[in-house]
Amino acid sequence: MRSGDATSSCERPPRRPRRRVQEVSSDGADGLPPFGLRGLLQVAQETGAFWPTATGLIFLLFMIVPAWQSYTVPRALGTTVASLVFGALYLATPGVRAYSRRIRLTWLALIWLDLIVLGLFIGQDVVFMVMYVVIVHGVLLPWTTSRVVVPVLGMIGLAWGFIVGEQFAVFLAIGGVIFALSIAFGIQRSILEGRVERAEQRSAVLAVAAERERIGRDLHDILGHSLTTITVSAQLAQRLLEADPAAAREQLAEIERISRQSLADVRATASGMQQVRAATEIASARSVLIAAGIEVDAPVTLPALPDDRAELLGYAIREGITNVVRHSRATRCTITLDECSATVADDGVGLPRGAARTGLAGLQSRLEEAGGTLVVGPGPDGGTVLRAELPDGGPAGAEHKVVMVGTAPDRGPAAEAARDRTGVAPAQAVEGDER
Repeated sequence: MRSGDATSSCERPPRRPRRRVQEVSSDGADGLPPFGLRGLLQVAQETGAFWPTATGLIFLLFMIVPAWQSYTVPRALGTTVASLVFGALYLATPGVRAYSRRIRLTWLALIWLDLIVLGLFIGQDVVFMVMYVVIVHGVLLPWTTSRVVVPVLGMIGLAWGFIVGEQFAVFLAIGGVIFALSIAFGIQRSILEGRVERAEQRSAVLAVAAERERIGRDLHDILGHSLTTITVSAQLAQRLLEADPAAAREQLAEIERISRQSLADVRATASGMQQVRAATEIASARSVLIAAGIEVDAPVTLPALPDDRAELLGYAIREGITNVVRHSRATRCTITLDECSATVADDGVGLPRGAARTGLAGLQSRLEEAGGTLVVGPGPDGGTVLRAELPDGGPAGAEHKVVMVGTAPDRGPAAEAARDRTGVAPAQAVEGDER
């Protein structure tokens, strides 16, 4: 024998998991085998109800054995055949429960037909079948129906037992009702558990999708801004490398600082600790715009904002500044901030047509979740205006705006050195980026 054969012969096949009761199924659907004797027995075994059901069929011997002792041969034979047919139908009933409503009702009709035939042979003794009857209805009917039908059938069997003077039939009726209702309730509980499980699975999928969207949005907000700043600073440092090495070193140091900050932001985002505030974003916007050679009009005194508002408006300012540096080719940018809104306006070339707007879509989603709005469009004198508005959560505050006044844009010493010594204007948009 080969080693592979020895291994396979010693290993036990994996046990098939127990099938949960289905709410509504169709032939061959939901992983069910095709409807038939083999499929019914297979499903009954998978539900774990096959052997308990088979054990209950022992009581049919109390119908068959006395028949051969008291009845004629044809009557005894008819009783035996009808009892065995009922036993087969009863044995497959747990498997039928997993199929469609039409199949279950058809199966129930076959059981009643067999009971009528059996009653023709054994007469009033058919009352002893009351336990089987109520159990079958508890299994095949939905809970809303079985909880009414089962007690009614039990009361009929109870009354019939008293009328014919069969006390054992009375006990069978009472026990059958209790047992059938327990089975029906267990099936209903299994169905409800299945619904909850499927709902939890759907919720888990939606939660994962929402978390992925949030992470992608946060990474775009953080890395898109930082990498744009690094690109602008690197371009400026390259132009200053020979003309002004000291200024070039300043830009390289700024690149290192931004890279370290970006790494810290990414780590904080991964751990859910990312903090974005309007004040820090305005301070960062000053240095970024000046390094890009863009004149800055920004507030120097800011209103007191709650953390949630400061975060949302900070993201709006960050996205606006990132787009100004990337796309606008502007020479001037104005930032305004109050308790309910933040505005970033430039005098550039306006919104490019057909450009993807991943960052703006993410920002709009953030604002809509907080009940706010995002408006992006052309300014009154050209350029682009981005305005994020939040619902008024308190007394409206006055708008705070301080404009840096001067005859020439305040571009910083490094930018002025680049213009004077290299003759290249540093305010150039970074091409090929998504807005």
